Amino acid sequence: MQVIEEAGRYTPATGGEPNHWAEHLASADLSVGTYSIPAGGLDDQEPHREDEIYVVQAGAATLVTDSGKEHRFTDVREDLALLVVFAPPYGSRPDVENAAAAASSS
Repeated sequence: MQVIEEAGRYTPATGGEPNHWAEHLASADLSVGTYSIPAGGLDDQEPHREDEIYVVQAGAATLVTDSGKEHRFTDVREDLALLVVFAPPYGSRPDVENAAAAASSS
């Protein structure tokens, strides 16, 4: 068993970025990381095609979703730390815009 000490811990962003993302583990079938959004911050994630599970480790916010495809954290009231599990691994499927463009050009 591998213990990932920093998994699920809030980490402030650096380098002018609004939020922090750290991937902790990636395999052929899934990936795991921590997504951190500061209190009062905005969720800047883009739509993606992988399935995911969010486990709130710290903080408070509201998850807004239309049908599960488009989703966003709003009203971040406390520094938010989310342990995120993607299956298949994050980035392994073409992104939504590229997939739509490829489908329309076929």
